[in-house]
Amino acid sequence: MGQIRKVPMRKCIGCQEMKSKKEMLRILKTTEEEVVLDTTGKKNGRGAYICLSRECFEKAAKNKALERSLKMSIPREVYESLKKEIDAIEAK
Repeated sequence: MGQIRKVPMRKCIGCQEMKSKKEMLRILKTTEEEVVLDTTGKKNGRGAYICLSRECFEKAAKNKALERSLKMSIPREVYESLKKEIDAIEAK
């Protein structure tokens, strides 16, 4: 008999909804204090999860939820580069 596996759930920092980990993007703070988009979900560092929508990203940026989750201040240039990457992923 097969076992039923538990699906890992994460909370979006934009809309505060619980969703499957595979449906979300992970934004990562590396050990070098760099903020990057983790498409694999397996890189080392502190991560925050966000839905694959631009609206959730904009909501998280407006409420400074990303800064709270990663426990650091984030410059405007990083927000702009993350926004471009999310738009590219959303367009696929």
